[in-house]
Amino acid sequence: MRRLVVDLNARARRWALDDASAARLRAAAPAGWTVEILRTPAVSDGDGGPSISPELAAAIGPAEAYFGFGCSAALLEHAPALRWVQSGAAGVGSVPRAAMQARGMTLTNAAGVMAIPIAELVVGGILYFLRGFDVAAVQQRAATWNRAPWIEPTPRGLDACPRELGECRVVIVGVRGIGGAVAERCAAFGATCVGVRRDASAAAPPGFARVVATGALDDVLPEADIVVLAAPATAETRQLLDRRRIGLLPEGAIVANIGRGSLMDEPALIEALGGRDGRRRLRGAVLDVFAEEPLPTASPLWGMSNVLITPHVSATSPGRFWSRMLPVFLDNWARWDRGEPLRNVVDLAAGY
Repeated sequence: MRRLVVDLNARARRWALDDASAARLRAAAPAGWTVEILRTPAVSDGDGGPSISPELAAAIGPAEAYFGFGCSAALLEHAPALRWVQSGAAGVGSVPRAAMQARGMTLTNAAGVMAIPIAELVVGGILYFLRGFDVAAVQQRAATWNRAPWIEPTPRGLDACPRELGECRVVIVGVRGIGGAVAERCAAFGATCVGVRRDASAAAPPGFARVVATGALDDVLPEADIVVLAAPATAETRQLLDRRRIGLLPEGAIVANIGRGSLMDEPALIEALGGRDGRRRLRGAVLDVFAEEPLPTASPLWGMSNVLITPHVSATSPGRFWSRMLPVFLDNWARWDRGEPLRNVVDLAAGY
């Protein structure tokens, strides 16, 4: 019998496989397969944890397929028969890709499954600054009625000066899944979206006016009213938006990072937001991911009114995750059983 091990009892209950989905999964098993659904709480943060539970260590040995949150080196050590891993996470930064590649394994992820809630958080954060909600929040807490920030703007547009999203140019780094969902929503407001990806030869996806190669990022940043980082964490994307590139942005630009903290030069961002020397260049930042998580209490970002912080929760959508994730897995499972190409296959060499 072929064996699938399901390790999705997430400690974060919003991500845990519910009973109805578990029953649906069991009922969809192709002929000749056995399914073991584990009950030990699993780490669902990021792309899973580095260790495995005793229950998983005992169950994974003869398994051909594994459905969990990521994959660790410890898992591979206990899984000599494992050939396919379906991750319930989109990121694969901590997955032992080289070891999986050496064993000829296949990795599929949750790319696109969480795109809608993440894109909505991005648009909400952008509007938060474009409409001056950050200034309104400060005034509300101080019981202050002051219309000046909205009707008497400074020349640099760094206060609550209202802008419409439709007049903005949005540069989105990463055009698949999340980036695409952000572009479609911003374009619906009338914004002009420019995508940035490694290979710009293919046609621009819906929502994008055009797509440029990563090498042309410096050319589009000076025209960007908004920059959204939605790329995976790889060696090539590390510190992608560094001090020099932040310096290319026009005054009053807004930055959003919902990719990974490694994409951003945080100290340089803090300076551009006015956190150290008070010379503020950027209108604001929408940040869901950070170089160190949890974000240290000593970080200047916490005290900055022009920063909107969420604790790596942009993908949360209660009641919707499994209705989107489970069909992807069940389709892939049927494809795997028939020997057909899978969806959301991760390039183990490229890292996404």
